[in-house]
Amino acid sequence: MSVATPAVLSPCIGLCRMRGDGVCGGCLRTLDEIAAWSQMGDDARKALMERLPDRACMSHDLHTLLPEHAALERALHPLDAALATQGWNTAELEGLLSARPSSPAAVLAGLVPRPQGTTVLLTRRHDGLRNHGGQVSFPGGRVDAGDVDAVAAALRESDEEIALKRAQVQPIGLLDTLATVSGFLVTPVVAVVDPTFIAVPNPGEVAEVFEVPLDYLMAPENLRSVELEFKGRQRTVLEYDWAEQRIWGATAAILYNLRRRLEAVA
Repeated sequence: MSVATPAVLSPCIGLCRMRGDGVCGGCLRTLDEIAAWSQMGDDARKALMERLPDRACMSHDLHTLLPEHAALERALHPLDAALATQGWNTAELEGLLSARPSSPAAVLAGLVPRPQGTTVLLTRRHDGLRNHGGQVSFPGGRVDAGDVDAVAAALRESDEEIALKRAQVQPIGLLDTLATVSGFLVTPVVAVVDPTFIAVPNPGEVAEVFEVPLDYLMAPENLRSVELEFKGRQRTVLEYDWAEQRIWGATAAILYNLRRRLEAVA
């Protein structure tokens, strides 16, 4: 009489398709968990399977709420694209950049689906911050050694700055890398943000969180060029006015880059 071999515990349901949040749409496992599964004992597998249902509430279908999603997928670089070694605007900053290598940074260009139209999630930084204090910016910051990539850095910083949790955001793609006069090489990560998200600003970093209609920011007539003096020379920066907010510098340049990429696929 033969003895049946016990089945190996597995949450796999035969639907293997990676979602935009890095989780399999079938078994709801991450790539790291899938790779480690064969090395786990039954106790570890049971523990992991018990946690998997919690992931069902992750907002992996947020893209269905965003009217611009198809155009964005065509316009943006893939999330795993190789990062550029210099910014698309480097030529415009000739003579203004330090000779030292730029520090890698990432920001989250969050798009929020609203009944009245898509909005862009922005913050006004705390006045006391050393870099860009008081300025309007996207959530984000320096890429740390523990960050897997720019996407991970943008998500981590967004959580730290405004309590935007990973389950409330779905990355779509990357914009072109941007150089800043403050010495950063910034990778903008465009993502859909759950419209039920309620921001909780970190008081040490963020003074205010607000939203601006995407249509307004993508309209060429709402963006202007402004001359200012920096390090003893004139330079041109981009600028929007929205309510009482001045959206300029790197943030305006990122929005301009988004507009140009969308125009290219229209």
